[in-house]
Amino acid sequence: MCNSTKVNKQKIISYTFKDNISELNFFVNKTNFHAFNSLINQESTFSFLYGPKKSGKSFLAHIWKNKYNANKLSDNFEELIKNKDNILIDDLYFFDKEIIFHLVNYCILNNLKILITSPCKINDINFQFNDLPSRLKTFSFLEINNPDDEMLITVLTKLLLDKQFIVNSNDIFEYILRRVERSYKGIYDIVDKLDVLSLEKKRQLTIPLIKEIL
Repeated sequence: MCNSTKVNKQKIISYTFKDNISELNFFVNKTNFHAFNSLINQESTFSFLYGPKKSGKSFLAHIWKNKYNANKLSDNFEELIKNKDNILIDDLYFFDKEIIFHLVNYCILNNLKILITSPCKINDINFQFNDLPSRLKTFSFLEINNPDDEMLITVLTKLLLDKQFIVNSNDIFEYILRRVERSYKGIYDIVDKLDVLSLEKKRQLTIPLIKEIL
């Protein structure tokens, strides 16, 4: 069934984007305003940022990292704690939970800031290391919500520009947005498919091309 979303045709093609990580380049609306404002203004020392995949969590987390001179956890646990800097853990699923537990304790003892991101709410995470949830419950929980119409338009526009598609008609945006899954992942998936199909068939982005997928 087609979605009855109405598209602001003037707004769609008026966005401009830059690739550098800056709060000026993070699109803020009601779906992410609270999370953005809380992190940028550092309303909490310990923050847990969660939201759907592809929703901009990592981008926002790296804005925070740059603003507060934080170090990002990779595989350098010992090196990380030598510097006594603020800490970013971008997606707790990628790391050993015992290491995260020790880093949280380290930040508490040294009065450091820490930001942890996750695609899930804390209550939806199956922790095998039982001491970690009690620590995380002291954090401020910041959510990026599912995209609204404005955010869907913005993300679609950005991704099409990234793929260097030439969009000559606002009807293309409207056609996609009326039919695509209304999620960040849905927008990313359809643009990736269109990119592959366009390259394979050596065709520009048109509604007939889109109809081969949607």
